Amino acid sequence: MKSSIFNQRAWALIVLALVAVVAGCGSGEAESAESSGAPEKIRLDYAYYSPTSLVLKEFGWAEEEFEEEGIEIEWTLSHGSNKALEFLNSDSVDFGSTAGAAALMSKANGAPIKNVYIASKPEWTALVKTEDSDIESMEDLKGKKVAATLGTDPYIFLLRALNEEGVSQDDVEIVNVQHSDGATSLTNGDVDAWAGLDPHMARLEVESGAELFYRNPDFNTYGFLNVREDFASDHPEYVSRVIEAYEKARKWIQKNPEEAVEIMVKEAQIEPEVARLQLERNDFSNPVPGAVHQEALIESGNILQEVDVIDPDADIDALVSDLIEPSFAEETIESKE
Repeated sequence: MKSSIFNQRAWALIVLALVAVVAGCGSGEAESAESSGAPEKIRLDYAYYSPTSLVLKEFGWAEEEFEEEGIEIEWTLSHGSNKALEFLNSDSVDFGSTAGAAALMSKANGAPIKNVYIASKPEWTALVKTEDSDIESMEDLKGKKVAATLGTDPYIFLLRALNEEGVSQDDVEIVNVQHSDGATSLTNGDVDAWAGLDPHMARLEVESGAELFYRNPDFNTYGFLNVREDFASDHPEYVSRVIEAYEKARKWIQKNPEEAVEIMVKEAQIEPEVARLQLERNDFSNPVPGAVHQEALIESGNILQEVDVIDPDADIDALVSDLIEPSFAEETIESKE
């Protein structure tokens, strides 16, 4: 009898040990899944100044890419580079669409971001006046009010234009308003000129005959897609897959410009003529960050230092090098071409 009881106890212990082993294996698998680099959610922004983001959102290609893994896609509207950078800095989005120079300014202030993709090369900003204005040159802005959104490409464009034409920043009054409010301020006569941004700028041209009195495409920095550094570090594979989704949208725009116009019309609530004008001012040919983008930012950074927007002691070359990270796009795009 004692032998029988002993055998029963022995078997019970063996079974318990096996259960513990199986449970341990299950726990290990769970831990492995948690550390596999898969995020529960990917947070993207979209912006009216970024047609690529509008197309990506419209077709749900990001949702489609991650659907099988149960990864949620969350969209946030950015009204300007300053807003996109606020979202990135506050960890409200993982990816944000900004102008290159705006990203550099934020990086100089310690923003934890990397540029991993070029959405387009836009001429999305210029200096705008009303149809009946007598402003003809930068010299005519002396003593005048100019609307601009601080921390964005239009603001940086204004600073570079003033510097290029030998007009001191102190000679003009810069009125800080969001882009859409800048357009309204110009038409209402609250300011004399506006550092505009598409599609608001194109809308004013079409609807009120506003004129772009100072243009320089090279003063427009590129459309950057930035990622938070912690997301890139924790989920590098998913950065590449987000870029793949953006690539799908970029190539689709190149093949279907009129359909892209329709999407822009719907999302931004603008007229087709306005959307068409905006799209025509975008070059979608070079999505991989590289030397040309670095050079553009270094030149912008040098100007921003001269006007004390960036600390004069900052190493612009080092900041640009730290900001622009081409490896994700190189691996994702160039390896498939």
